[in-house]
Amino acid sequence: MAGSIDSPSVRQLPRRLIGGAAVLACLGIAALAIDVPVATWMRTHRPPREITRLLNFSEAFAHGTGVAVFLIAVVAIDPSLRPGGRAGGRDWSNFVRMVSAAYAGGIAANVIKAMVARVRPRAADFVDLPGVMATFGDGALALADPGSSDLASFPSGHAATAAGLAAALAWRYPHGGWFFAAIAALSGLQRIVASAHYPSDVCCGAALGLLMAAACLSVIPRSRPRSGSGMASGMTSGMD
Repeated sequence: MAGSIDSPSVRQLPRRLIGGAAVLACLGIAALAIDVPVATWMRTHRPPREITRLLNFSEAFAHGTGVAVFLIAVVAIDPSLRPGGRAGGRDWSNFVRMVSAAYAGGIAANVIKAMVARVRPRAADFVDLPGVMATFGDGALALADPGSSDLASFPSGHAATAAGLAAALAWRYPHGGWFFAAIAALSGLQRIVASAHYPSDVCCGAALGLLMAAACLSVIPRSRPRSGSGMASGMTSGMD
């Protein structure tokens, strides 16, 4: 069931997203204390096969192509989001906001990656590592010929994208918010299990995704119905 963007709970969502981003950022800082132990443990341990399949499936929620598929499915299922749909195209303009919210975090994460180098767990040498801060820069590299992504651990772009998509979907379909958040959490866990990121990378990436989603869902203007019955229709668009 689609929620009205004018309902109090939906209007307050960006504020809650900012609060969630603050909590996740604090968790990311705290997680620095466990980054290396968790990464070391993950090198020799793997979850059961079915859990691994679930985690791998959840990655689609955090990948650019997968996000596009989810958003296309939303348009296919929800006719009001199509151009010329209900409310005179108002819902279509809000779909553009959803797309922006879903991708903005991942884009911002890639910008930060270009400025902050951190060795991914899969490419790091944890023997005699002086401390977790040594994973920043290239001092902890275990590879003589690292790939271009081996120094792009911080923050997690997948976690940022998944958090942004979850926020966008919860904004439109608030009753499914818990489910979207759960899938986003699984996609973040997958990055840790795959030795692609440290826990702090995932927490900070998710915080960035929520923050960017809050900005997109708050600032980008939506079209207004012109008058009369159009306004009444717009106020109730998407509600059963």
